[in-house]
Amino acid sequence: MRRSLISLGLVALVLLIWPAIALAATDPGLGSAGNFAVLAGTGTSLTNTGPSWITGAVGAAAGITGFPPGTAGPQHNADTTYNTAHTDLTTAFANAVQPITTDYTGVNLGGLTLGPGVYNQTTAPTLTGTLTLNGSGVYIFLIGSTLVTANSAVISLIGGAQPCQVFWRVVTSATIAPSTSFVGTIMAGAGIQMQTGATLFGRALAETAGITLDTNRIIQPTGCGYAAPAYVAPPAGNILPATLGVPLELINEIPWLLVIAVGAGFGATVMVVSNRRRRLRRA
Repeated sequence: MRRSLISLGLVALVLLIWPAIALAATDPGLGSAGNFAVLAGTGTSLTNTGPSWITGAVGAAAGITGFPPGTAGPQHNADTTYNTAHTDLTTAFANAVQPITTDYTGVNLGGLTLGPGVYNQTTAPTLTGTLTLNGSGVYIFLIGSTLVTANSAVISLIGGAQPCQVFWRVVTSATIAPSTSFVGTIMAGAGIQMQTGATLFGRALAETAGITLDTNRIIQPTGCGYAAPAYVAPPAGNILPATLGVPLELINEIPWLLVIAVGAGFGATVMVVSNRRRRLRRA
């Protein structure tokens, strides 16, 4: 009898967590590209204007300019480290194509609250206002054309979501508008433009075109297998924040989905036991 009750409890647990497992996104695996905050595409350059402040390494194949006035971590220009990272980026770009959780083509991402999953937008998406990501797990956004945010757009993380878990796979180019607070690893098939005052808690990684910066703050995220990048001093005339406001609650967050599922499975087992006892008493 005990074996039957345990089996019923396990079945209930599997049924509860199976939908989440089936739709779960998996980390595309950045490899050595994850050691970069900014990586320009093959045969192209990284160009900065103004006092940009980058915590993390930067790389390009045809030159890195604008540091100073900007400051950044190690610079890799067409060296072995850059070449390996770019190869790994190409692999991650392909791995990011996964079964879709929800198609939001034609929907403004601003104002939505999403959990971990794979989200598709076939046409250029709209991101106006605040997009909230809630819960620990991998988020992948498959953007079928360009990614262009509105001015002062915000991506907010709550409930254990972390910058290292968020990926934006953009088929062509990405433009992060002025004063936008963006989060996640941008993997663009073409180039990336960070406009004046935009911040990025993540990575700007381009496959085939260059990257331009203009008075930006970029922090390569820790976690997901990557250690914190070395400290980089702010540039002269810095007007950007030292941190990008990751709440303490995001650090070492408990996997609440698993906790809830286990609790539900236990509850189902208790109900089975209770019902069995009632039947025995009536008999």
